[in-house]
Amino acid sequence: MNEMYIVSFNSTHHAIRTEKLLKEKEIVCTTLPTPREITASCGISIRFLYNDIEKVKETLRESDVEYKGIYKITKLESGKKEATEIV
Repeated sequence: MNEMYIVSFNSTHHAIRTEKLLKEKEIVCTTLPTPREITASCGISIRFLYNDIEKVKETLRESDVEYKGIYKITKLESGKKEATEIV
């Protein structure tokens, strides 16, 4: 795994709600702790497949869920990770 895509949230409640909405639409996703490259505070993010990015954006818009951002996390050759906000 050299890259992954995640949605981060300011609230655990929003993360759990979004996970439920995505799974209802049969979008493959999992919850994970928010990577340090995004924020040092604790929180939950949702990982999804790149192929589903438009469906994820649409679901977030339709459901009016508050989220911090959508990010691409890339593992560099040095072993460090780099976060790039894509939305």
